[in-house]
Amino acid sequence: MIEIERKFLVKGDFLPFVTKREKIVQAYLCIASGKTVRVRIKGEKAYITVKGPSNKHGFARCEFEYEIPVADAEEMLKLCEPGFIEKTRHYVVYKNHTFEVDIFHGANEGLILAELELEHESQEFPKPDWLGKEVTGDIRYYNAYMTQHPFTSQP
Repeated sequence: MIEIERKFLVKGDFLPFVTKREKIVQAYLCIASGKTVRVRIKGEKAYITVKGPSNKHGFARCEFEYEIPVADAEEMLKLCEPGFIEKTRHYVVYKNHTFEVDIFHGANEGLILAELELEHESQEFPKPDWLGKEVTGDIRYYNAYMTQHPFTSQP
């Protein structure tokens, strides 16, 4: 399955528009040549996800995600590479598009990113006022990268 996603910094107040929130903890069993195997506990569920490298624009990549028992995910997290991501995901619907806005905690405290999944790379979409600079394809904002190079330690 191909995931097509755009990423943005957040510059304004999106909180009044949030329809749902959930806590996420994730880490990586493998990070190599742009390919990752991620373990994630999201709310009351857990997942293992395999992602391929991004295309040249950073918009699209292969992604395979499977639900697993939470107890298994908790054990797998102990096997992961050092560093993990802690964030609260906020879902914001804007003109029939659902933005996933992540407020990061821990080593990435202070970072707020919005993601939008699209059907194709050239798909147009409305941009809310609180959406900031696009960072799609910028490795510094990939979760896997931030486990090894936390946002708070980046220049």
